Amino acid sequence: MSHELLSPSEMAEADRLAIAAGPFDGIGLMRNAGAAVAAVVLKRYPNATRVHVLCGPGNNGGDGYVVARLLRESAVDVSVWASGSPKGDAALAASECPVEARPLSDFVAEMGSVVVDAVYGAGLSKPLSGDAAKVIDIAAELNLPVVAVDLPSGVSGESGNVLGKAFRARTTVTFARKKPGHLLLPGRELCGEIVLADIGISDSVVAQLEPRTFENIPALWLGRFPVPAVDAHKYKRGHVGVFSGGPSATGAARLSALAAARSGAGAVTLLSPANAIRVNAAHLTSIMLRKLDTVADVDEFVGSRRPSAFVLGPGFGIGEKTREFALAVLNGARGQDGGIDGLVLDADGVTSFRDATDALFEAASRPSAPALVMTPHDGEFVRLFSDIAEDKDLSKLAKARAAAERANATLVYKGADTVIAAPDGRAAINDNGAPWLATAGSGDVLSGIIAALLAQGMPAFEAACAAVWIHAEAGSRFGPGLIAEDLPLALVPVLRELVESRGKAAE
Repeated sequence: MSHELLSPSEMAEADRLAIAAGPFDGIGLMRNAGAAVAAVVLKRYPNATRVHVLCGPGNNGGDGYVVARLLRESAVDVSVWASGSPKGDAALAASECPVEARPLSDFVAEMGSVVVDAVYGAGLSKPLSGDAAKVIDIAAELNLPVVAVDLPSGVSGESGNVLGKAFRARTTVTFARKKPGHLLLPGRELCGEIVLADIGISDSVVAQLEPRTFENIPALWLGRFPVPAVDAHKYKRGHVGVFSGGPSATGAARLSALAAARSGAGAVTLLSPANAIRVNAAHLTSIMLRKLDTVADVDEFVGSRRPSAFVLGPGFGIGEKTREFALAVLNGARGQDGGIDGLVLDADGVTSFRDATDALFEAASRPSAPALVMTPHDGEFVRLFSDIAEDKDLSKLAKARAAAERANATLVYKGADTVIAAPDGRAAINDNGAPWLATAGSGDVLSGIIAALLAQGMPAFEAACAAVWIHAEAGSRFGPGLIAEDLPLALVPVLRELVESRGKAAE
């Protein structure tokens, strides 16, 4: 399954490169696209009383004229409604269509019919209004199923935002690769089922674009997913240290620690203040426990036990101590021979730096610094990156990228459409989440998974992407009734399948 995502401008360049390489010219690609959409309509709506094909003036509309021609050839009752005069290859497709087009402004429909939306697609850059907006209202009022070509008209292929108004599709047929707007909200909810069709744009053409945006699926990171060697012992599998809060705030850290252990870390130590030792000891078995109250204690732990990764923030508290501990970890040595691979900064750890971002970002920028992974939700993102968050011209994807570059960190910008961004410009959009994960403590589990994968040698971007997918997959499979305490054990079948898949891929 292809995991690269192409922006509308990248898709236009892919079209150009594919046409130059052959064997299909522009109208050839258009005919292939129309055929893919027509096949979906015939398969899903064999009993439709009529299909209304809405055609814009550009290439999206050209696809629509091909759809109308093929449906008419299949003895389907078809009406064509046009917005503007077709141009370029679309004009040729219109000349081949035997169905006379009527103005979109005259659109009427009946119950039982189907709408094919080929008005604008992914390239729309201004708010949708006028005749197209009226048709959206009519289709919604009659509850007509809509099959969208490329993207529902009104949805930005770049950001997933609704520009003015947008169709709500039952099915969206897109070509070669998905766009960010297919996965970012609210676009994702308006696309319905997404069908990715091969129209003759080869993988080698896409590779020439060197895509930097991806759908977060296992194909993106499975090759880096850790599988223990036969001779592995617990410290070869990585050692994670999780900082605990005080006596009344220990649960979040224990969730992170248990998730790290379940996710393959060979050893996990809960780093507890002295006044919370007894509380934590009463709840731990395989998780080790160590008293830690000062930066000197952090340094001593690093020197004596050589942890690979840390989690700081869940239930820890906001303030100077949090900042000092984070900077102590980031000022440690990175790399082999006992170096620290990474720090996962979550919750209170993120918020503690709202007035001290320069210190955090400078520490993360040291050439020998451990990798920094931050996991903010919307509110925490604003605290660290207020100017980026308030820029209405930026999509969630663009905001995550800008923040990751500024912080020199891998950023997990959480939400129903979580975006993972690396400081080098790579980014991935996650879409396998579920509402059951919106429960207290869920994010603490995610932090533990990331730390475990970092500790086992997975690079920061791949570790964050894998952890987000695994966390979401476990929550989706568990379903209703999920609480955070369920998640560590729910990870097991997901992890087993990934290990098996990694083994098969290596054969």
